[in-house]
Amino acid sequence: MPDDFDVLNNIKDTETNIAKCPTCGAIMVYSPRKRALLCEYCGVTKDVNLQSFTKEQPFHILEEADSTKWGRDTHTFICNNCGAKTILGKGEVSKKCPFCGTTNVVESNEIPGLKPNGIVPFNIEKDEASDNIKAWAKKKFFAPKAFKESATPEELSPVYSPVFSFDAITYSTYSGRLGEYYYETVRTSDGKTKQVRKTKYFTIRGSIDVTFDDLLVRASSRITQKDLNVLGDFNSNNANEYANEFLYGYSAETSERTGLDCFSDASDMMRGIIRSKILAKYDYDVVDYLDFDVTYTDRSFKYLLLPIFIGHCNYRSKLFNVFVNGYNGKVSGKTPISPWKVLIVVLIIAIIVALFGILLYYYEV
Repeated sequence: MPDDFDVLNNIKDTETNIAKCPTCGAIMVYSPRKRALLCEYCGVTKDVNLQSFTKEQPFHILEEADSTKWGRDTHTFICNNCGAKTILGKGEVSKKCPFCGTTNVVESNEIPGLKPNGIVPFNIEKDEASDNIKAWAKKKFFAPKAFKESATPEELSPVYSPVFSFDAITYSTYSGRLGEYYYETVRTSDGKTKQVRKTKYFTIRGSIDVTFDDLLVRASSRITQKDLNVLGDFNSNNANEYANEFLYGYSAETSERTGLDCFSDASDMMRGIIRSKILAKYDYDVVDYLDFDVTYTDRSFKYLLLPIFIGHCNYRSKLFNVFVNGYNGKVSGKTPISPWKVLIVVLIIAIIVALFGILLYYYEV
């Protein structure tokens, strides 16, 4: 644990980067609607480079770099708008100046360690994201009616969240034992007959090739992998080359996990997909065991910043986190559950099961 002197020694002065309107001098921000920098005071726009796309990076870079260093130290950022100095905390690359309200972006070459090589710019505005959350809440069947009618996102913040995107070609050899159910009619001690389920096992062996393209793995703790998966497509294959201009007006995080840690998660995800593809080749009812070895070739990665709106809905003094894909508007999150709706569904299922049991009994008789 470093002492206070060590912490103070790690604080570095960092110049920030902003864009000023050439007409009125106000601070410009990136506008998803305009797909350009926009002066919100006089409406002047300035083009950004949307035709420069990021490229895959060779995997050995991850093995040689420590991605957690980017933004590890605390920085004193100097606002280029008003000159104020404030602390830029761990993991932040853009922050609003508390004195003039300007969103300041730290130059990536001022921060040591692995840096993003790509970014997916925000494609929708905050008001559209808020409307999408309200529509999403209305479709949640098990949510209380009062929540669905009043759900309004609070503190909805547009944040660029870091992820690693992985490509790989895999070759796997496998062996296993699967089983198929079959039924035999047997006579019981009271002279009646019944169907008895049995299992016929068979062995499998073979190989399979599976190619993975842009498998996204979270590098921040603010969003779970499950939520990231639900948010769906970010068009990451067409991510722009990283440029500070896309961050003007937005917050951004740096990675809290190394690229190799993220690849470990990615390899687990790949193995799950490979397993499913192996099993899809056979007709079976039960898996006794399935062993396979995976060989990876042509591995590559991109270190991306993805656009995500992060907020929460308040219901009966409880906060329910919600996320919106800043590219396509898809929503993920949690809602309260109505116990009455759950009880009704359980009762309906119980009635259906009971009726099925009665019909089956009379059929056998």
